[in-house]
Amino acid sequence: MYEFLLFYNQVTMPRDALHIGGVEHRELHNAYGYYFHMATMDGLVKRGDGKDRPFVLSRAFFPGSQRYGAVWTGDNMAEWEHLRVSVPMILTLGLTGLTFSGADVGGFFGNPEVELLVRWYQIGAYYPFFRAHAHHDTKRREPWLFGERNTELMREAIHVRYMLLPYFYTLFREANTTGVPVMRPLWMEFPSDEATFSNDEAFMVGSGLLVQGIFTERVKHASVYLPGGQSWYCLNSGTAYKGGTTYKVEVSDDGVPAFQRAGTIIPRKDRFRRSSTQMANDPYTLVIALNSTQEAEGELYADDGKTFDFAQGAFIHRRFVFSNGKLTSSNMAPSALGKTQFSSDCVVERIILLGYSPGPKSALIEPANQKADIELAPLYLRKRHSPTVLTIRRPNVRIADDWTIKIL
Repeated sequence: MYEFLLFYNQVTMPRDALHIGGVEHRELHNAYGYYFHMATMDGLVKRGDGKDRPFVLSRAFFPGSQRYGAVWTGDNMAEWEHLRVSVPMILTLGLTGLTFSGADVGGFFGNPEVELLVRWYQIGAYYPFFRAHAHHDTKRREPWLFGERNTELMREAIHVRYMLLPYFYTLFREANTTGVPVMRPLWMEFPSDEATFSNDEAFMVGSGLLVQGIFTERVKHASVYLPGGQSWYCLNSGTAYKGGTTYKVEVSDDGVPAFQRAGTIIPRKDRFRRSSTQMANDPYTLVIALNSTQEAEGELYADDGKTFDFAQGAFIHRRFVFSNGKLTSSNMAPSALGKTQFSSDCVVERIILLGYSPGPKSALIEPANQKADIELAPLYLRKRHSPTVLTIRRPNVRIADDWTIKIL
């Protein structure tokens, strides 16, 4: 179920209309939108007999709006500066508790030049809320209208988003339970690094990904600061970069600079489908980015994606730890919540090892006492010219089970 709410001052009621106590409506306008957001969400829940989670998107919001649905930054322009400012705006919303937010990809007013539209897709794929949206008087801008190459670039940006949905869903679980935003300023992850304090053109997605935006046209190189004392692995190539350093990286039209932090494990789904619903039973890929001590950790959260059963414990929450040449999957779900069950037959199809020093040939899976091959395989399936990386192929361990995989 989907609802879309807009609230303009002059449409809801005149700005100088008086409420009880002589308060003008302009002072209460956002609270007015907030209560509409709340009422719409409650109404949809009741209409569905309390079974399904509705999606209600509102442009008017107030403290607490995050309890009822997503928001976006409003009517932006198809200009490079509006692309640039979208990042600090969404970061600020996240810090105030409104983490499910985004900006209109391509700009709401005006007609974006093709390069701007492509770059906006490439950055927008990492927003917590990702959508293209425009005024009805603008020219059509579907991705397939700008030539084969630009269609391919926008399609690839959308593929990146779909591929990372398991990671995003896990981050939204964290936001739901702790309030920590999905999209974070660099200083939030590196509070002792002063070089991050004024940087609002790069951002973190969770604690594991760093994304550097491209905000000017015809850029050939970008300055990227990678904080911390550990390495960062380029998402596009798997190449390791030392932390605590500013790099002048070459920028192509293939995407914006993005890096995985050493010491993290990120879950992906690499098969391309027409919708996330069709991905429900697809296998997972785990990308292990090892730090200087050859260790890493991460999480995976999954539920039915539809109902409120997760509140009664119907979910899978796994913790992955790689240490001493062994990957372990353990349960994080509290046993006391197990009133309702959620099961999944999804398996881990590939385990990518970034930064692993030796050249192993196989791995032992326990408790099944089976072996899996380790070989060089593409970093991305179905991507042209994908680099090869060390990969444990077809371990086929279920995400719902406890298991260990030891590199031999």
